[in-house]
Amino acid sequence: MALTHDQEVHLHGLIKQLTLQVSAKYIKGAEEHGGNIWDISPLTLLDHAIEEAIDQCVYLITLREQVTGGPRR
Repeated sequence: MALTHDQEVHLHGLIKQLTLQVSAKYIKGAEEHGGNIWDISPLTLLDHAIEEAIDQCVYLITLREQVTGGPRR
């Protein structure tokens, strides 16, 4: 199945935005922490990824509450 023109435009916009955001975040991280990310041990990378996943869940649950007017405790 081929993408429609609108889907292709949307996809290219997503790729462009993602590329800009990844580049900015990578550069900021390198400036703040120095070193090379590939020199971090696999276990430490996993720990950082878990921390990021937890942050993402907090952001998503909070956003859902804001959008739905759900409970804030």
